[in-house]
Amino acid sequence: MNPLSASYFQQLQQALANAGLAEPVLVIDRDRLDTNIAALKAMLPEGMAYRIVAKSLPCAELLEYIAAHTETHRLMSFNTNMVMQLLALMPEANQLLGKPIPVQALRRTLDEASTQTRSQLQHQVQWLIDTPARLVEYAELAKSADIQLQINLEIDVGLHRGGMAPGADLEASLKTIHQSNNLALAGLMGYEPHLTKLPNIAGWPKRAKQGAADQFQQALKHTAAIFGQEHVTNMVRNMAGSPTFGLYSDTLLANEIAAGSALVKPSDFDLPILKAFLPASFIATPAIKVSKGVRLPGLEYANRALGKPQSGKTVFLHGGYWKADPVYPGGLKNSSLFGRSSNQEMLVAPKNASIKVDDFVFLRPTQSEAVFLQFPKIAVFSGGQIEDLWAPLPVTA
Repeated sequence: MNPLSASYFQQLQQALANAGLAEPVLVIDRDRLDTNIAALKAMLPEGMAYRIVAKSLPCAELLEYIAAHTETHRLMSFNTNMVMQLLALMPEANQLLGKPIPVQALRRTLDEASTQTRSQLQHQVQWLIDTPARLVEYAELAKSADIQLQINLEIDVGLHRGGMAPGADLEASLKTIHQSNNLALAGLMGYEPHLTKLPNIAGWPKRAKQGAADQFQQALKHTAAIFGQEHVTNMVRNMAGSPTFGLYSDTLLANEIAAGSALVKPSDFDLPILKAFLPASFIATPAIKVSKGVRLPGLEYANRALGKPQSGKTVFLHGGYWKADPVYPGGLKNSSLFGRSSNQEMLVAPKNASIKVDDFVFLRPTQSEAVFLQFPKIAVFSGGQIEDLWAPLPVTA
């Protein structure tokens, strides 16, 4: 069955109308979300832990729903605002930062935190460190504040977006942590989303995958030489994301994977490795103006031939300029000549399109992390009706 069929969107259209919704709203199909959760769990090898990437699913109710159905208490956060929100939302959860945070941001967070929250920031949050210089800054802060910080070291396994390759910098950082009374090694992270996006030329993806594994394995060997093999066995060894978690068939290298976007599957994640996952999030926005023909501003005052309306229909949306593409009604396209608008986006429809004023137009997000935050309401679609209204997290940039 086509997951983007006309009958599916007609069902969504009716459900939104029945719920009295008439302005732009993000829709999550909870039945499809359940299918995707089951697919993710089926792909995890025995003993592999799952960490929810919160930035890709920035909604408190959504995170709680996924945590309950995947039986995980592991979250990946991406800034101090998100850290604090998730500590309040899921106070027992363990958080791993998905990117390094300037030490000044951590200092301010500690200064503003209550005694209980300061304890949580020390014991339940793993702070990602990408360079020896940043590690020194964190060590100095921890010493001056008389606290201990859990440190996770970022390993460059081929993405080349930062992090430490096995070698002198990594060894120096491991020794710094080992000798510090204020730092503890919580684990290593090796992120490799490029592996499923490389062109399949002369075995390039296969060699890159092996190269990433070799880099991470070498980093683990450096770690074992300083901390011992038992520490390496028990610490967090985080790899993968939505495009790559399906590459892992055992826990010899990584013992936890992180993923988020796959569960709602925006179009950037239409990858062969995620073929079992269904699109589960859409933008629904009313067509506030619909007219015959496609005319451009001012052309009626130019040459008469140029001023003739083009074939088709003009549709102006309530809002627009989202990271999303129109999927229903069929044949809708952005107007490259009229340009984009976040207020009233113009789309061009086929001349036989049946769309009317106030009908919903459906768009499929290309990503979830930025798009979800642009809507005050998230409509939860299940069993043919809107069953709940959720809200995005207030700040997750």
